[in-house]
Amino acid sequence: MKSLAELQALRDSMKGKIGVRDDAEGNTRVVIGMATCGIAAGARPVLAAFTEEVSKRNLQNVTIAQTGCIGICQYEPVVEVFEPGKEKVTYVKMTPEMAVKVVNEHLVNGNVVTEYTIGAKTK
Repeated sequence: MKSLAELQALRDSMKGKIGVRDDAEGNTRVVIGMATCGIAAGARPVLAAFTEEVSKRNLQNVTIAQTGCIGICQYEPVVEVFEPGKEKVTYVKMTPEMAVKVVNEHLVNGNVVTEYTIGAKTK
């Protein structure tokens, strides 16, 4: 990198490639915990799976975001889904394969995958 402009251009290019969309009013937000505990538990491939599947299905109303510590390290990787007018859904111990199912069942068809939620995993 030779200039700040080059770095900003690279950032903008990469944002487009990873499919992270800007927040918009009325969007469903998928938030992946990317603190060190989440990353150590496998959150990077989970983030990649969500991003790839949302992009592949061309879901324009879904925002993928990262956050720091969610506070339940023993359940990492943790994914929270915020839908307008609905209660937050917390998915735990996520894998890339589980992420694909959540996109297909929850984000596309509106059916929470209850067996992946924190309530099901703590019983």
